Amino acid sequence: MFPERFSNLPAYAFPRLRALLDVHAPGGEVVHMTIGEPRHAFPDWITQEIAAHAGGFGKYPVNEGIPELLQAAGDWLGRRYGVALDPATRLMALNGTREGLYNAMMALCPEAKRGGRPAVLMPNPFYQVYMVAARSVGAEPVFLNATEDTGYLPDFGSVAPEVLDRVTVAYLCSPSNPQGAVASREYWAQAIALAEKHDFRIFADECYSEIYRDTPPPGVLEVAAEMGADPERIVAFHSLSKRSNVPGLRSGFVAAGPESIRQMRQLRNYAGSPLPMPLQHAAARLWSDEAHVIENRALYARKFDRADEIMAGVPGYAGPRAGFFLWLPVEDGEAAALRLWQETGVRVLPGAYLAQEAGGVNPGKGFVRVAMVAPEDETVRALTRLRACLYG
Repeated sequence: MFPERFSNLPAYAFPRLRALLDVHAPGGEVVHMTIGEPRHAFPDWITQEIAAHAGGFGKYPVNEGIPELLQAAGDWLGRRYGVALDPATRLMALNGTREGLYNAMMALCPEAKRGGRPAVLMPNPFYQVYMVAARSVGAEPVFLNATEDTGYLPDFGSVAPEVLDRVTVAYLCSPSNPQGAVASREYWAQAIALAEKHDFRIFADECYSEIYRDTPPPGVLEVAAEMGADPERIVAFHSLSKRSNVPGLRSGFVAAGPESIRQMRQLRNYAGSPLPMPLQHAAARLWSDEAHVIENRALYARKFDRADEIMAGVPGYAGPRAGFFLWLPVEDGEAAALRLWQETGVRVLPGAYLAQEAGGVNPGKGFVRVAMVAPEDETVRALTRLRACLYG
């Protein structure tokens, strides 16, 4: 009666965390540092923008995105990465990037490759939608452990050639969730060259691209353009959730080659959930404004500077280059998260909940993920308690 392809999915991270922690009382003021839900203020003018276009709630939304939104997204790509893409044929609006990361697999992954089951490469740990999307199309998820030895990014070049020949899609998140690692221009170029050699697509999840400490992370689109790569080889995803502190707006976009966009739009005509028109207008204005993004980035930078001070001397600690998570080394992530909750009231996520066992190990087991999304004073208090509890 039920499909077998989902029968062995692991419990999702946050219900699993609640089962671990909520049977115990917190040991202090509760501070949530588990989910990557931005808590900085979004621009005041967003509510005014939505109100100004509230009449659009009475209309069915434009499926692929209103022209104003697509143009704003295209203009932002030009300013940020120096690439010129035709918004009408190279972009599509998304109801959050999770929708796109999942449905792009439905639209673009073939049923077989070279007579065999398609394979999908993904980092490990990873955003869980990658695995579920692969299983939904009957593909084999191939987990590549992203550890300190690999710079916390997947080593695509380590994959056996016979597996690479079956690969249809490689997911890559840069800056990475949870480690905050950044793919260099050289890394992107090597990945693109490998994709061209073995004929697969790169799904680039770049939703943390605007939260960085020093240098803007390079993007897959700019490197692909410099290489003259086939535009159909690259599918890039961007979001307003982290950039603009509006996770509830559910607005992102995908950039890809014209035929990839056509295929995704066709599927979305049947199975998509377009963003309401007033929210599309709000999103267009957000992509057009950079001042609030600069202010937001500065708030995170101050918190990471404080984290470096508090965690100084912790063996294995390394402040992330980008994103808004700390990836803290511990002996056992579950035990550390439980102890921290029972003794201090601070909630963090065991790293193993974000990974799968591959090569006989779960690369997240010896870590906890800490979301640095709370206001600075709250974050500092929580990190001080965390340091004392877990590291002495």
